[in-house]
Amino acid sequence: MKELDPMVFLAVFQEMLGPMLWVMLIVAALAVAAFVGLLVRDRGIVSRRLVRAELLGLLGGIVALVIMAQVSSSGFTDAGGPADWFLIALVYGVGAVATTILTYAAMGWMSGQTARS
Repeated sequence: MKELDPMVFLAVFQEMLGPMLWVMLIVAALAVAAFVGLLVRDRGIVSRRLVRAELLGLLGGIVALVIMAQVSSSGFTDAGGPADWFLIALVYGVGAVATTILTYAAMGWMSGQTARS
């Protein structure tokens, strides 16, 4: 494989996750839109809310690893080379960041209060 084709990644993720891929992509797009809307409303980031969201993001990374182990045919004991461990770290990181953004936006919109300048 000499070049990186995004359609190959899409095909692989579609094969692994099935229809859940599209649900995850829609939830991710909505979470980012809610996060950006919240940033505009609050005119910045609320640090207390961000710290709480980051703590939940740690758990989200673990959940992402569990989902990866469930949908793939191999487990963590099959990881042998640096590329495997890089992929495991990448899955954890994406899960942690996605959970942080989602929970920050949910906490902000559910509180109903705007940040005070």
